[in-house]
Amino acid sequence: MAYTLDLSAKPAASAKVNITGLTRDGLIAALKESGVVEERKAKMRAQQIWRWVHHYGFTDFDKMTDIGKDQRGPLAEKFTLARPEVVERQVSKDGTRKWLIRMAPGIEVETVYIPDVGRSGALCVSSQVGCTLNCSFCHTGTQRLVRNLTAAEIVAQVQVARDDLGEWPSPKEDRRLSNIVFMGMGEPLYNLDNVADAIDIISDNEGIAISRRRITVSTSGVVPELDTLGKRTAAMLAISLHATHDELRDVLVPVNKKYPLKDLMAAIRAYPDLSNARRVTFEYVMLKGVNDSPAEARALINLIKGIPAKINLIPFNPWPGTDYQCSDWRTIEAFAAILNKAGYASPIRTPRGRDILAACGQLKSESEKVRASALRKAQVEGLAQVEDETPHNETDAIETELPYGHLASGM
Repeated sequence: MAYTLDLSAKPAASAKVNITGLTRDGLIAALKESGVVEERKAKMRAQQIWRWVHHYGFTDFDKMTDIGKDQRGPLAEKFTLARPEVVERQVSKDGTRKWLIRMAPGIEVETVYIPDVGRSGALCVSSQVGCTLNCSFCHTGTQRLVRNLTAAEIVAQVQVARDDLGEWPSPKEDRRLSNIVFMGMGEPLYNLDNVADAIDIISDNEGIAISRRRITVSTSGVVPELDTLGKRTAAMLAISLHATHDELRDVLVPVNKKYPLKDLMAAIRAYPDLSNARRVTFEYVMLKGVNDSPAEARALINLIKGIPAKINLIPFNPWPGTDYQCSDWRTIEAFAAILNKAGYASPIRTPRGRDILAACGQLKSESEKVRASALRKAQVEGLAQVEDETPHNETDAIETELPYGHLASGM
């Protein structure tokens, strides 16, 4: 059994089952348990529903024309196909799209579509609300962990993107969304059961049909789960590395204190089906004067020697309050040249979506602060109209109760 933190609120017993997050076997079992479908017809009915939901993108049982009218109503009473609420949608001048999605009251995540990545375009999805890792260079990591996302909530991010991109029914050719990367909020290997189920659903050939070789799971290095990830999902592996020795990585990626580089590299070398066709991607954020010297480049080559790999060099994206700076461009290019000479592909990631706060490490934090600032401004303007007899402590209480008030108070 995969290591999944139990952070999900238990649904009410009467809550409808969300079909979006059910694997094929899970859907068959749920249909049988519902009493709506005869056991002998459950597999056939699941096949029909699967294609309507995951190939055509339908959200209404009444439109499922090959299912009898007498069954559509009872199915709608037991199950839901509803999408989560899209709170904000932004499109960057470079074509990047960002959606702030509300999964439940107080539960929001951001999903980003980046064009011209992979075969066509990549969707960066989140696996948790918040994060426990506290990587010192990552703005997203400053948020507290709220809970794991369910498989339905992970798949819903893909559905929302495809709704907006107009990609239903699932295209086989000329699709705009060709790759999925688990590089959004959270550590996927701390929610592996739900991540694995979501990958099963997303990769199914009769549904969304994105190949497992075009699905990449990025981890900071939860060593005990790497083998399970490979065997259970056959997903491509990315490692959020950023340092070549434990002393520095303990600071940049604190999970390294629990799973040091020696253990991490051994687990990577043992990752199932690793080959030149299935290379590991090492992510390396370029921090000025911290990890960007020629000596560090050579140490990186030594560290990953013998591993089929490529290295993504990520220019650091500064955020308010950070002590880090982005490496100079010449320094990044010199670093990349050393890696290239050693035979490793080392593309420099082009910053995307900065004008809509969708760049690497910015997910959700900035959007929440912007909204909190606007709410606080509106509240102040409203309070200015209140007569002076309002007690000071009452004013404080009002601000504290604002949505995202905890964020506003720390600004």
